[in-house]
Amino acid sequence: MITETDDIARAIDLAAETWPQLANDRTALLKRLILKGVEAIQLERAEQQMKRLDAISEASGLYVGIWPANWRDEMRNEWPE
Repeated sequence: MITETDDIARAIDLAAETWPQLANDRTALLKRLILKGVEAIQLERAEQQMKRLDAISEASGLYVGIWPANWRDEMRNEWPE
């Protein structure tokens, strides 16, 4: 159960304008709003993930060759036994 506060009532009223076939069924409008909200969140998350993957792809390979091939052996040789 959801209390129909002023904000919720405005959202449902806007939904009734968007989906006039459901204008007389506030419960159906609320369900539609929730489903549209989920779609929007999923889309936003997918876009964020694509941005992260793009950033990773852009950064990959930037530091190739910065360390010599035998860097690990050189590091180990610097420490006393």
